[in-house]
Order: sequence, then structure tokens, then C-alpha cells
Amino acid sequence: MAIKKILRLFSAALAASVCALIFGCGPSKPELNVYMWSDYIDMDLVREFERQNSCKVVIDIFDSNEFMYSKLKAGGTGYDVILPTSYMAKVMFDQNMLEKLDLSKIPNSKYVNQKVLSDLAIDKKMEYSVPYMLGYTCVAYNKGKIGEIPATWDVFSNEKYAGKMTMLNDHRETIGAALFFTGKSMNDSSDQALAKAKEVLLKWKKNLAKFDNELYKVGIQSGEFLIVQGYSGDIFQVLAESPNLAYMCPKEGISMSCDDWVIPVTANNKDLAHKFINFLCDPKNAAKNMEFTCYSAPIPEARKYVSEENKNHPGMFIPDDLYKRGELIRDLGADNSKFNALWDAVKGN
Repeated sequence: MAIKKILRLFSAALAASVCALIFGCGPSKPELNVYMWSDYIDMDLVREFERQNSCKVVIDIFDSNEFMYSKLKAGGTGYDVILPTSYMAKVMFDQNMLEKLDLSKIPNSKYVNQKVLSDLAIDKKMEYSVPYMLGYTCVAYNKGKIGEIPATWDVFSNEKYAGKMTMLNDHRETIGAALFFTGKSMNDSSDQALAKAKEVLLKWKKNLAKFDNELYKVGIQSGEFLIVQGYSGDIFQVLAESPNLAYMCPKEGISMSCDDWVIPVTANNKDLAHKFINFLCDPKNAAKNMEFTCYSAPIPEARKYVSEENKNHPGMFIPDDLYKRGELIRDLGADNSKFNALWDAVKGN
């Protein structure tokens, strides 16, 4: 009987092995579901994280904070780690959508720049978020076709380029540009300031091909667009491939933003999510990510591992003058509805 039992066990083990080899059955790898912006992480790093943790990383993409937030509020679940901009992370935390982080599981958080935390971060103690990348909004243009352009947001009022310009499909960024142009803070929610910003935006809109967050990168490279408002990392990525392009930072002011890793309360793999955030805070990994994205990781130690040609890159290492005059998007509480209403009015006009 013992021999028969051993044979049965051996047969079962052999069958399981054959099944795993032929049909791919057997224990499945844990899965980490990430919800983030596009073109914003070096996939070689993702594969290395998968290898180190014997897991599978699945990335889903959003193109605006508001779309991401609306999807989650409508019941979208299944994500383990999400990458909102700081102001939206604060909104989500205040609405009990996010876990409090266990920083003992993110030991590499010690590398996060304390100056960034004190000067720019909304969550200064990393209670619910860990900074990932800093960027700013600027303007790319086809210098080969139109030459130098003035460093002002009012370039979008130039009818000579009508139909050949785009601005971001992001109400805080684009309304913010109009507020800057009128001499206001991009977070000014007074009725008077927003009324003037609306006038400016309607004037600019007449000359725009569209509001867009994604295709402007392809369009400025192909020559379809001549002038585009865009995020610094995106713009520096296309500049590296297109010597006929240039960029400028409008003198009236620029927005700065920080995107933060957060873990939603509905996450299925919270431990793995902590490991993922910790992995990306490693200075060597942060350096590799910077060179891929052209954004600035708030990890000073990463500079040691960036190639010599990029140690003064204006996207990876934001110049002091931009850092000082850039303004961070803030959550405006009840006044957010004013920006939403203005945006609806501009886009529907």
C-alpha cells in the first residue's frame, strides 16, 4: 500500500509539472497594478523590479488628474499604487481614498530631498505620499520654421500661428497660464482674476488647433504644430530627438508640479506597493528614471549616477531661477468648482 501511495503522489507531482510546462498552470505570480501617466518610467526598471520580486507589474495610463480621480470615485478599483500630482493626492487623502504609508517599509525614503519636502511638498512628512518626479510647464516651438519667439504666454494670441498651436487639456495648467499672464497667481480664485483669465483664454483658444495632453509631442516633432504648451519632461524628450525644436519658459511665471506615489485603500497588494515605491527611491534607479523621463527626481544622491552629459540637464536638475519663480498647483477646496466652471465655459464656447 505504501508503494502504491508513493506512486500516486509521484504521478500527481509529475502531472502538475507537465501541466505547468505545457499549459502555464500552477502558482501565479503576484500582480502589482499601477495607475500612472504615460512615458513616465523606464520599463527596464519595471522588468528588474519584476525579477527581484517574482511578480508581474501591470501599468494602466491616465492623461489628467481629474480623469483619474473621476474614475476612482465612480468605483474604479484594482490599483495597488497610483501617481497623482501632489494637489490631487491631498484631495484623495482628505476623502479617505488613500492608505497611510508605513515608511519602515520604504527605507529609501530617507533619500528624498528635505528641501523639496519643506519648500514644495504638500505632504511634508510623507504621511500618505512619496515624491516621484518634479517638473514644470513650458513652451516648445519649431525654431527651424519660425525662429526665436518671445518668452511670454501671450505667444498664443499670435494669429500668424493660428491652427498650429496647442495648449494642455488640463484646466489648472491652462487657466494658470492665463492667470500668470494677467499678473496673478495661478492659484488665484477671486472672481475678478478668473474673469480676466477667461477673456485671455477665449482669445488664445481662437488660435489653437486643440487642447491636448498627449499628441502634442508627436505633433511638434512632425511639424503639424509649431508652438505647444507642455510638461518639461515630455518637451525635453522630443528636443533630444529634434534639433530644430527649442523651448522657452514664459517670463510671467510657470507652474511647477510634483507627482507622488500613493497607495489606495482598495489596494490588494499593499506590501508589494511599498516595495515598488522603495525600489524607485533607490538613487541608482532614480538616476536611470531621470535619464529616461527627463524629469527631476527629488533624490540628491541620484546625481552621482547620472551620466556626465546630463549633470546640468535643465529638466533633470531644475535651475535655481526656475525653482524660485515656479509656483506649485494647490488644492483650492470649494473654489475648485470655479476653475471647473470656467474650463467648461471656455471649452464649450
